[in-house]
Amino acid sequence: MKNKKISAIVQTAVIAAMYAALTYAQNLLLPGTTSAAVQFRVSEALNVLAFFTPMAIPGLALGCVLSNLYNIGSGLPLDMIFGSLATLGSTACIYFLRNVKIKSFPLFAMLMPALWNGIVVGWEIEYFLIEGDFIFWDFLLQGGLVALGELGVMLILGTLLYYMILKRNLDKKLFN
Repeated sequence: MKNKKISAIVQTAVIAAMYAALTYAQNLLLPGTTSAAVQFRVSEALNVLAFFTPMAIPGLALGCVLSNLYNIGSGLPLDMIFGSLATLGSTACIYFLRNVKIKSFPLFAMLMPALWNGIVVGWEIEYFLIEGDFIFWDFLLQGGLVALGELGVMLILGTLLYYMILKRNLDKKLFN
């Protein structure tokens, strides 16, 4: 596209739609796997798009907002806010750490979704969903479970998607 503003809006919208559609489809086929304590959202693998375009940052955050609309009826209305903020923070970190690599693998950037979601969503679960006082050890447990699911997605599916995009030069074809 010749107009960079239109291209940026289209990239953001398409990424948001892909994230939301994948999350909705997974929740339809495997209920609970996108919103449980140890969630394995296949759509989180799309976080690797932040390696290739800054438009993935708002796109993935918006996609998270849209996909978490479903969770409002499940008793998780605040996940639309906090989960989306965690996605916004993690994808921004991925973008800024995209060139930091260990033997050609961007490990630190790949860990960002686990770190951000573990802290933010772990705090959200402990503070808003667990009855009683905030207990640090419970927060570590909840955050650790969320981070575990994120690690699985990013280190398996995210890594596969990252190398597939690079191998097929899709980064240059789609985002330049």
